[in-house]
Amino acid sequence: MEGHVADPPVPDNQAPTVTNGDLRRQDRVNRLYMTSEAEHPQTRTFDAGLHFIRTNADEDNWFLQIETFDPHEPFFTYDDYRKLYDTAYDGPELDWPDYVRVREPQETVDRTRSLYSALLTMCDHSLGRVLAAMDEHAMWDDTMLIVGTDHGFLLGEHDWWGKNTPPYFQETIHLPLFVWDPRSRRSDERRTSLVQTIDLAPTLLDYFGQPVPPDMQGAALAHTVACDAPVREAGLFGIFGGHVNVTDGRWVYLRAPARPGNQPLSEYTLMPTLMRGRMPVEVLREATLAPPFKFTKGVSPLRVAGTAYTDPHAFGSMLFDLGTDPGQRRPVIDDEQELRMATLMRDLMVASEAPAEQFERMGLPATGPLAQEHLLCREQAGQVETSRRRPLRAEDFPRSRIDVTTPISTLLAEPAAVSVLRAHLGDLVDGPLPGEVLELGLLDVAGVAVGLIPTATLHRIADELAEL
Repeated sequence: MEGHVADPPVPDNQAPTVTNGDLRRQDRVNRLYMTSEAEHPQTRTFDAGLHFIRTNADEDNWFLQIETFDPHEPFFTYDDYRKLYDTAYDGPELDWPDYVRVREPQETVDRTRSLYSALLTMCDHSLGRVLAAMDEHAMWDDTMLIVGTDHGFLLGEHDWWGKNTPPYFQETIHLPLFVWDPRSRRSDERRTSLVQTIDLAPTLLDYFGQPVPPDMQGAALAHTVACDAPVREAGLFGIFGGHVNVTDGRWVYLRAPARPGNQPLSEYTLMPTLMRGRMPVEVLREATLAPPFKFTKGVSPLRVAGTAYTDPHAFGSMLFDLGTDPGQRRPVIDDEQELRMATLMRDLMVASEAPAEQFERMGLPATGPLAQEHLLCREQAGQVETSRRRPLRAEDFPRSRIDVTTPISTLLAEPAAVSVLRAHLGDLVDGPLPGEVLELGLLDVAGVAVGLIPTATLHRIADELAEL
């Protein structure tokens, strides 16, 4: 990361976006220093990893993790890779989409996918350098290789860009995983057993002959790699404050909160930081100590009010049969299957020491059998249908001196507008708002923070602002 006080140039053909303004500025600065592939952070990271391999190839008992950010937005790479996927496109360049519903024409979607493919091909080239080094140093007989990732990215599938905001569909959560284990020497084969990233640490510990700590939930994959031995009936997955999800490999159950508002929600942490900084003092003042979890090894974590920038209730709960609908286009209403999957979910939540408020948020009992009253797919089918409608546009609302496209900072400067907002949004208006949010209109906020401002509420606000 390089520092520039002066703003870097903005390309004339850059598509408009509404989020991550500071990060996008830094990205434009960084690109000034990545004029060749050798200068790219991905290349430099693999260079460092290959230096370690060359230095230690003849040694034993070592572990190397090459952690590269790519393929990740921004989808920046070089002409040698981009020309492989040339779409003859001549429109606005979108190599870093907002995490919102797709509003762009199909040719823009195709162009963004081509940029992603180009960056992914650059990753293939970097991985190939590692494979070549293993060939060069004859490492395949005694070296395990694992190639994996943490999540996928929606590139227009389900009419969405990105991740985090929409439910965790297969494109986001079903990950590629390649394992070479020199003990079984299996190659060019697929496995059908359900595994998760929590299995990687036990797999490595097992390979090095080390004990697996009792609070690790994952399983060593040696026998799965060797002969497709299953290690679990179902896997729990999701994101903090989002849907809670479970799959058995064929059925996928995406469960939304039982009620609007996404509450109660608390965060438990031994490290009071956020992704981009420390927790605010205002949050820490309200923190309390919670009883220890098994995995905190007797240490009491801090409990603070949890926040999520979307309300997943707006998307509803969904059940999919991947055997007949691998693209997850047709949610199933099947009470018997939902009851089975909801029971698997609840049992895994208990095994994972989910706090009591998570069961309340999801409308699940922590003990006892589940029943018809605990099912949500049928009840929330309307939300599922509504969430699939075309995204809201400015032309759907009355235009006036101040309206739902006016920056929130401008609305908050007008007492009459503040009264309108407070009447419909309550405490949300008076809470501390990030600077980036203040520069957005309510329509943009509703598109990014789905469920925070329901569509009906946004229309009422628009009508009342038009009368001011």
